[in-house]
Amino acid sequence: MTKNIRVPVREQDPKARTVNFEEVSYGYNAEEAFLEASRCIQCKNPKCVAGCPVNIQIPRFIKAVLDGDMPGAASIIAQDSSLPAVCGRVCPQESQCEGACIMGIKNEPISIGKLERYVADWARKNNFSTVTKAVPNGKKVAVIGSGPAGLACATDLAKAGCDVTIFEALHKPGGVLVYGIPEFRLPKEEVVEYEIGQVQKLGVKIECNVVVGRTVTIDQLFDKEGFNAIFVGSGAGLPKFMGIPGENFNGVVSANEFLTRSNLMVAYRPDSDTPIYVGQRVAVVGGGNVAMDAARTALRLGAGVTIVYRRTEKEMPARVEEVHHAKEEGVAFRMLTNPVAVLGNEKGWVTGLRCIRMELGEPDESGRRRPVEIPGSEFDIVCDVAIIALGTSSNPLIARTTPGLTMNRYNGIVADEKGITSRSGVFAGGDVVTGAATVILAMGAGRQAAKSILEYLGV
Repeated sequence: MTKNIRVPVREQDPKARTVNFEEVSYGYNAEEAFLEASRCIQCKNPKCVAGCPVNIQIPRFIKAVLDGDMPGAASIIAQDSSLPAVCGRVCPQESQCEGACIMGIKNEPISIGKLERYVADWARKNNFSTVTKAVPNGKKVAVIGSGPAGLACATDLAKAGCDVTIFEALHKPGGVLVYGIPEFRLPKEEVVEYEIGQVQKLGVKIECNVVVGRTVTIDQLFDKEGFNAIFVGSGAGLPKFMGIPGENFNGVVSANEFLTRSNLMVAYRPDSDTPIYVGQRVAVVGGGNVAMDAARTALRLGAGVTIVYRRTEKEMPARVEEVHHAKEEGVAFRMLTNPVAVLGNEKGWVTGLRCIRMELGEPDESGRRRPVEIPGSEFDIVCDVAIIALGTSSNPLIARTTPGLTMNRYNGIVADEKGITSRSGVFAGGDVVTGAATVILAMGAGRQAAKSILEYLGV
């Protein structure tokens, strides 16, 4: 192994993993982690740190791994990240820390994400905790949503001595980490529940089954519960549909619902009370990570799966790694294809998608070339289930039930880069502000809002 090439990561065989929900990647062992850490040249001006939305001191923790100081490595990461085992698995490192790695200019960048995962997994397996409770500062803060933004915000507030309570609408904490990302990418009990537990050890309280805007309002949290500040990190869980004929047929489902039933309600298990119907053929419309997750889940449930995407693979927003894994597992791809109608039978069930072929025109506002229909090129794709994975927006409930809050175009809340909203004492960040994005970007927004809250509280 040379310094030019990163140490490969062992994975489940593609054929074997298509019939189970066990984690695909095995991660590094001690020898592999040491070899990969030895590739880091310890830049004096580490661009990887600036490329990380939560600014983990990457060269420092990698040097600790190289020195065999695993407690030190875990402690360095914990200074900036409350979810290292999660981020090591699901962050798009290729466009963030690894994308900025100097080694990547002429060679392969350091496998920063896999090293972060290795350190976090070592800490969990060896029961090494970095948690120390802070001296209380007398301030009480409510955090709405227990996803990445809420957990990151709550962590920094608790470390500063605030009395923090997280309010979660679902029956389990974790937000998108528990309802959106499949078990084969992110183990729930082993990884997510453990890392949420570490946040709770800081003194953070979590109350589930609380729908802010219905169970309790923002005003009531201030006036009756005595909170001094509130952070809204409720995410973006409202699915978007295509708005084409036939979307009301049985068998058309949002990727959000499909994944929630599989992940949060463990519908993939044979003994589940809420099994999922996939039939023999599933079409997944979309090209993002959620589309890949839905496709790979449907495949494991026994269906043949086709991804339908209106641009080319080059324009797909999904991570390269996820597309690669989907292809390895046997997911088919129909590029430059866009549905114009859902087909169904007299009983009201989906029988297929009527599609039209596309070609790429001039770039749109996102910088990607705009897909344009080719007249007269319609054709049909046969399927029993159509999963729509075209993104999500925020539930407008909180914004609509809170006087003084301004709603944005995502049905969420308007907030500046510091998380400050139009309502005094109310802060917001993550997907509820930006629309659906990544776990680590939500964490970065949560941390920034925590700084603003502490300034607001004068602590």
